[in-house]
Amino acid sequence: VESLERGFDRLHGLVQRVAKRQAIAMPAHAIARFEGLVSGDLPVAEAISEPDAAVVTETPDEVEVQAPIASEAPVVAPSPRPAPRPLPRFEEEEIQPRAPQEMIRVRSDLLDSLVNYAGEVSIYRSRLEQQISTFRFNLVEFETTVSRLRDQLRKLELETEAQILSRYQREAEATESVFDPLELDRFSQLQQLSRALAESVSDLTSIQGLLDDLTRQSETLLLQQSRVSSDLQEGLMRTRMVPFDSLVPSLRRTLRQAAQELGKRAQLKVEGAQGEMDRNLLERMKAPFEHMMRNALAHGIESPEERLIANKPLDGTVGIQVSREATEVVLRVSDDGRGLDRDAIRRKAIERGILKPDVQLSDRDLYGFILETGFSTAETVTQLAGRGVGMDVVHNEIKQLGGSLAIDSRHGVGTTFVIRLPFTLAVTQAILVRLGEGTYAVPMSSVQGVVRIARSDLDRRLAEANPSYAYAGEDYLIYELSNLLNVSQSRISDETQMPLLMTRTGDQRAAVRVDAVIGSREIVVKSVGPQISSVPGIFGATIMGDGSVVMILDLAPLVRRHAALRERVAEGEIATPAPIMPAPTPAVVARRQPLIMVVDDSITMRKVTTRVLERNEMDVVTAKDGLDAVEKLQEKVPDVVLLDVEMPRMDGYELATYMKNDARLKLVPIIMITSRTGEKHRQRALEIGVERYLGKPYQEADLLRNLQETLRLSRA
Repeated sequence: VESLERGFDRLHGLVQRVAKRQAIAMPAHAIARFEGLVSGDLPVAEAISEPDAAVVTETPDEVEVQAPIASEAPVVAPSPRPAPRPLPRFEEEEIQPRAPQEMIRVRSDLLDSLVNYAGEVSIYRSRLEQQISTFRFNLVEFETTVSRLRDQLRKLELETEAQILSRYQREAEATESVFDPLELDRFSQLQQLSRALAESVSDLTSIQGLLDDLTRQSETLLLQQSRVSSDLQEGLMRTRMVPFDSLVPSLRRTLRQAAQELGKRAQLKVEGAQGEMDRNLLERMKAPFEHMMRNALAHGIESPEERLIANKPLDGTVGIQVSREATEVVLRVSDDGRGLDRDAIRRKAIERGILKPDVQLSDRDLYGFILETGFSTAETVTQLAGRGVGMDVVHNEIKQLGGSLAIDSRHGVGTTFVIRLPFTLAVTQAILVRLGEGTYAVPMSSVQGVVRIARSDLDRRLAEANPSYAYAGEDYLIYELSNLLNVSQSRISDETQMPLLMTRTGDQRAAVRVDAVIGSREIVVKSVGPQISSVPGIFGATIMGDGSVVMILDLAPLVRRHAALRERVAEGEIATPAPIMPAPTPAVVARRQPLIMVVDDSITMRKVTTRVLERNEMDVVTAKDGLDAVEKLQEKVPDVVLLDVEMPRMDGYELATYMKNDARLKLVPIIMITSRTGEKHRQRALEIGVERYLGKPYQEADLLRNLQETLRLSRA
């Protein structure tokens, strides 16, 4: 086996020379040695020791062709039996279609740009979907307006006919007339206008129906396009994925060459090599892997004599295990060598002045020193070790890819490096969550579930030392997303149920509290550049339908970092600068901007009032009638309600009565804005408990002055 491996290395070297258009030689000595080994003329021990010289030697004027080696095989292989040449007809027909498919080669940069273009198409599609949904909403408003116009026109016709008949009766008493009042010329103009208005309403209805059909067709087309776009995106991504297997031969070769240089023996074992990874990720990780192979031999694997004394197999084992956990690819690089020398690392750290002699550190923290720049425990400088350039470069490369590196070592048993890298996909399913005024996306693959918990229950749990929540028979530690991201925390005062995202990565289980869960979306993952990608916890970014940029969070590293900080605080290694979990906050927290609810059946009035309020730094929520307002009041309690009187389904008086009889809403001030300015209407509103009563059309300054006074009084 060793002879074959060395022969393979020799062939690989020759192929590389051919690729560089350099002259190569016919390795006659190596071929003769192998022929002697096969025929039994040459002892195995001599074949292992001798041919190496022939394999390694290389003269510039040598010329080598791979065909002779291939031609040796039939000579050596016993082939006296005749090959079954004539195949049955049906077998030939079966075999023929299985010819290898035609392959084409595509430049990697072209493939990357195609993936980006497909991502852009998905973004534009999502923006179109949002615009169509807005159009659909406005169509519903249009339908409501046409319906209201039809009712008003019917009332106008009835009122007109009543007035005509009334006038005719009065005139008939004075003079006798043989004409019907509707036939008289003086009434014809009013009747014509009324009939023309009725026709216009019918036209509006038909236009609304046409627009509705067009919108429905557009929605169907967008749905079909989303399926095709998803297939295109997945196909392009599959072309960019390569199996980890493609890297294994190179790693085996690196390990063999390092073993020969050091006079050691080692084998590479790979598990899960069929797993696919992003080509860019694999290319960038090739050099770090090769360095870790050489490092395992130089520092970890013992010499055959030492392994014999330690009752270990003469051949050391370097293992690579590839697996996938949620949004991460986990690579475990291990060896069965002597393990990291704790005392040597400590001694070197003290020599370099990065550790004080009296400080006692845990093994985990001590092993972290080997990731420092220029740090090496090798006594002598060789081609493989002692230069101090190594694990720091590996660590930096992993960090730039948005991954993490953990070290675990046992003396005399071996060392394991656990590398976690993001599994970069161009399109992924994500859950959109809201924290304060910001929106974030969390990949669906890392979320086990979403639960809602009563605020009182959550506050009680947060008061404990290690708050946790039981889900699916397992305990999940509770974390605040605001603490994980280190952003200011703002709780909305009127939410009684708080959502928790249940995430799990490996053994790490966490329930992350957010302000709200917006829903699940298919998002396009965009690169955020090297400046932000090195920040732990940022998986990438995406562009939403309205053009806004939303960060995609990778909760696993955020939770791991926070958990490590919590452990260090618990062990007393560091003083806690701030509480790990915030103390339970009071039920009512003052908003930074007042929230105003505008309830009016006129879309124009809603839009105009919303613009006026937003221009003056107020948050606005709108409702088109009383019933719509009741639904929205279940979700959030505004600071002030601006209320119209005449509305379909539930008018302003009924809504005001409902609010004043509800314990949760009775303290919310109401300002009525209506065209009914009579004393009777005003008096009824004040009896219900309405604070202010304004007439339409209102002056902007007058509305703002009343709003500010009402807000000041309610806060007082």
